[in-house]
Amino acid sequence: MVHPQVAAILERVAQSPLPQYHEVPPAVARRFYRDTRGPLTPDPPPVEAVQLLLAPGAGGPVPVRAYRPKGAAKDELLPALVFFHGGGWVIGDLDTHDVVCRTLANGARCAVHSVEYRKAPEAPFPAAVEDCFSSLVFISKNSNALKINSARIAVGGDSAGGNLAAVIALMARDAGGPALSLQLLIYPATDQHYAFPSIERNGEGYLLTKKTMHYFRSHYLPRQQDWTDWRASPLLAKSLAGLPPAFVLTAGFDPLVDEGKAYADRLAQEGVSTEYRNYADMVHGFITMGRVLDTANTALADCAQALRKAWGRA
Repeated sequence: MVHPQVAAILERVAQSPLPQYHEVPPAVARRFYRDTRGPLTPDPPPVEAVQLLLAPGAGGPVPVRAYRPKGAAKDELLPALVFFHGGGWVIGDLDTHDVVCRTLANGARCAVHSVEYRKAPEAPFPAAVEDCFSSLVFISKNSNALKINSARIAVGGDSAGGNLAAVIALMARDAGGPALSLQLLIYPATDQHYAFPSIERNGEGYLLTKKTMHYFRSHYLPRQQDWTDWRASPLLAKSLAGLPPAFVLTAGFDPLVDEGKAYADRLAQEGVSTEYRNYADMVHGFITMGRVLDTANTALADCAQALRKAWGRA
């Protein structure tokens, strides 16, 4: 059974007069997503500093919002998390995930760099992948100026952002760097074929629906032949060996739960140090809903602890 706090959200959504994401154009879906965050998202916790950076990208400069945790000295060398927000590669932005990034910065006592990659359908696959990797390289190369420890950089993200984090970890491995100390994968999408049983089992009535997933995929991956590209479906990569340690988090009533677990299982089978945690009574997207879901705050604390552990600071 879903958690009682989740059930209350589902009831509210069922009574909402708003159309679902897949029933409106992407620009409208983005506005809906932004405007419905307020009642679900906690107040932004204070941090020491927030700065907007511009990383060079193939499609032009990529905005990156840099956070430093509360109490950090100006010249203190911090570990860093490069974060990619969720939203099906179509919706979501720096603001929708601002509280998550602030919470992780303070909880893990690290710098967080949140990447505003190009979104579909205006910029379909592989634009987001290119922007995320070029941002990681930029942050690593400028570690001295950014006051971060280049030997302690992690990547992470939720949903589509979890997909991008897994892909960027593979790209960094294959490119011989930047060296990564953790991949933080929050209910990641790992296989674009939508063939796992949980897609059907949880595909209606639990916030993220099968129809909305098809809507996102049609915008991000309009060419079906790209579904098998490991940069879209990291579970299809030939090898996951040699990747950085992983913390993989899933939700029991999420259409993506099976592919998230399959990715964690394969990482472990191929020798990657992997911690897997399933929040059995949660739904997709729960991590951003800490105002109304106590488990969201617990899960973010677990993510922060995984980062601390990866950096030897537990």
